[in-house]
Order: sequence, then structure tokens, then C-alpha cells
Amino acid sequence: MQKRILGRSGLEVSALGLGCMGLSHGYGPASDRADAIRLIRAAVERGVTFFDTAEVYAAGINEDVVGEALAPFRGQVVIATKFGFRNADVNAGLDSRPENIRAVAEASLKRLRVDRLDLFYQHRVDPAVPVEEVAGTVKELIEEGKVAHFGMSEAGVDAIRRAHAVQPLAALQSEYSLWWREPEGDILPVLEELGIGFVPFAPLGRGFLTGAIAASTTFARDDFRNTVPRFAPEAREANGILVDLLARIAAQRQVTSAQLALAWLLAQRPWIVPIPGTTKVHRLEENVAAADIALTPAELADIDTALAGITVQGARYPAKLQQLVSR
Repeated sequence: MQKRILGRSGLEVSALGLGCMGLSHGYGPASDRADAIRLIRAAVERGVTFFDTAEVYAAGINEDVVGEALAPFRGQVVIATKFGFRNADVNAGLDSRPENIRAVAEASLKRLRVDRLDLFYQHRVDPAVPVEEVAGTVKELIEEGKVAHFGMSEAGVDAIRRAHAVQPLAALQSEYSLWWREPEGDILPVLEELGIGFVPFAPLGRGFLTGAIAASTTFARDDFRNTVPRFAPEAREANGILVDLLARIAAQRQVTSAQLALAWLLAQRPWIVPIPGTTKVHRLEENVAAADIALTPAELADIDTALAGITVQGARYPAKLQQLVSR
């Protein structure tokens, strides 16, 4: 697989990474541990070198699975993880106090079975802790050899600038896809200015852009999407026009809708590295193949023109989580 460098950090990763959250958390029952490990190792075999996890995904279980799966590939892969919630629980609230950052770093090092965290993100900006203090703590961890690179997730422009002035950011991770293009307004320009890489999560719209989810689709009881307004049945029905349009464009290009969505993201900037997640090897292979699809300027323009008249329905987060975004 082709490689990309995240901004001016020097951190080189595969053009597509693997978001590992869904193997343990968020989308219904967790995968069998052995199956999850096989999936992650299958990604390595197919050229993926960038893997994303977090302390908060199943209270550390996801990190442990990723750590075991990637243990044979030390030095060949980059693992990103995150801090920023109290007691590894989203519902417990934010906690980016220096003592918590340090405690999470130590626990993540053990679960991931590594001596240094390749990329350590602040999962969400904590209004109770100045970002300068957060960045300073990560800077100390870098100086101590426990962290290699600093990142932030879902941060706004002001927070990015302030943190970057203390400890340069290697990457920002935020949602970005054909049905959530808000980062194009303020975020992408500041990342380009400062030399920060961009790691879009949910690049396939949490599965919706693949065409596999209809208004009648029923999610597992503990699937996060049950709480997301954008996945309410009426929103899914309304947003079907977007999926149908993507399917038609993909068919003309002789690719799948998922591959079109990923290829579109890769074409936006050379320092963008999407991290689609999956629990199935055949979907992994489909996604990986998108890295070899080069959309022409004319095709990109046609996609933009076609999508311009479509307004996506429904908020991307439930109200209680919306307050955690883009501070």
C-alpha cells in the first residue's frame, strides 16, 4: 500500500489505516477476540500500518486486543490511542488533568505491549483544563520517551493553535466524509498552515455510505447508532438520496460506494489518512483497494456538483455528546 506522512511530523503511515473501535465497542456485540486478532493481522498482511484505538473503547479491552494482535509486528506498525475521559468511560465525563493523562499513558503502554505510544491523542478538548497544560504534559511524556507524537480529536481551531504552540501536533482526528464536510471550512486550512496531518474517522458515515443500511435496518440494542439522530429511521430514509447518488457514480467508475467514498477523501489532501473500521475481512479488502483508486479532477468536480443540492438530515451526535465536539 502507498504511504503518507502526517503533516510535517515525519510520521509515515499507510494511506488507509484501520479503526479498531468497532471490534470491541460501539456497534453491538464485540467480535470474538480471536476473530478480532485475525482481522487486525489480515490488515497488516494487506499493507495497513496504522491502527487506531483508545482507552475508552470497552474500558481498555480494545487496546488489549490491538496490543496482542500487533505484538509480532513491533517496529513495523504505528498505533494511535487516546486519553481524556474519566475512568475510561465516556459517561463519566472528561478528564484531561495531567495526572490522568500520565495514568492513561502508563496503562495504555501495558495494554498495547509497547515501550512508547506512537501517537497519543486528546480524545476531546476538556474545558476544565487549559489545552496548554494538556500539551505540556504530553510534551513531558515525549521527552521521557513514553510518547512519540501528540494529536487531538474533534478540536476546534483555537484549541489546535494553542496546543500546537506548546507541543506540535502530528495529527488531528475528526469526522470527515461525503456526508460530513464541515472540516473543509476552518479546520483543513489551519492544518495545512501548521503542517498537521488529518485522520478522518467514520469515513464511510458509520456504514451508511456503503449502501448497506436502509430505513428499515435494525441495529443491535447496544449499537451507538441507535442514539444518533442521523440514524433515526426517518433520517435514513431522507438521506437515501445521497446513498443512491453515490451508488450511481461508483457504478460508472466500476468501484463500490465504499471505495468511492474513501478515494474521494484521499484525493482531498496528500496528508489525509482515513481510518475505516470493519469486522469482516472481505470489507477490509474492499477498503484497502480504495487506496489504488485515483479520482481525476473532473470526477471530483462532478461529485461535488452532484452532491451540492443534497442536505443531509439529522445531527451526527445525540445532544448529550454534541457538547464535546469542536471546542
